[in-house]
Amino acid sequence: MSTLQTFPATALLGAGSMGQAVLAGLLRPDVAVEGGIRATTRSLSRAGTVAEHPNLRVDATETSPGANLVAVTDARLVIIGVKPSMVTELLREIAPALSADAVVVSLAAGVTIDAYERALPASVAVVRAMPNTPSSIGKGVTGLSKGERASDEQFALVTALFELVGEVVAVPEADIDAVSSISGSGPAYFFYLVEQLTAAAIDKGFTPAQAATLVNGTFIGAAALLEHTGEDPAELRRLVTSPKGTTEQAIRVLSEGGLEQLFIEATDAAVARSRELASGS
Repeated sequence: MSTLQTFPATALLGAGSMGQAVLAGLLRPDVAVEGGIRATTRSLSRAGTVAEHPNLRVDATETSPGANLVAVTDARLVIIGVKPSMVTELLREIAPALSADAVVVSLAAGVTIDAYERALPASVAVVRAMPNTPSSIGKGVTGLSKGERASDEQFALVTALFELVGEVVAVPEADIDAVSSISGSGPAYFFYLVEQLTAAAIDKGFTPAQAATLVNGTFIGAAALLEHTGEDPAELRRLVTSPKGTTEQAIRVLSEGGLEQLFIEATDAAVARSRELASGS
């Protein structure tokens, strides 16, 4: 029997894909949010995409201009899920209404903890989170960085929040852009590999449906095997790669094509872009 997890009153400002993923965790039957959850969206149409729940109130700012202030009043957890370009204005709006012991959790890429701390009252703690899209099905990986004002207890609370939707890795903020380049962007790399292997299968004469079955099933099965065995992926690869066999030849071509270096360069490019966004470029 699962143990009931308890969280304090929570506000979610901006119910985009990542915000809704966190919300899904809070709405689990083994989770209790004392004081309820108040979420805001910009439009009524967007509000309609948020799950209905007796412990959840959703308001649209286009019809309720004070919705953000109402949402954060008395909330100890305040999750900022709006676009990065909207963060500064939102923080200016809600700062006077925040509880002194609130912890503000940022989901916004490229917005630093310092930017939050400068905009908020000195007693308000900040934690920066970098979740990824599999969080929407409880299989996410989230990087968390603790602001100087956040206590260990507050950071533990935010850690528990993101553990509702997957695994958590705590890192210094200096490493959060690197986290974004690996786990944040990682699902896109995976889907791109699926896309390219599917194209290769179709090129070999398989129908799109057959190719999807062959490729999707193989990637999903391989990921499940990795999770089930707990083996090093290099060892699992070696088990498939017979000496002088067909797989060895394929791996040789990928290696000689510079795949290892391409991944380094790709993730370096993602880190560089994150830093550009943080500087306003």
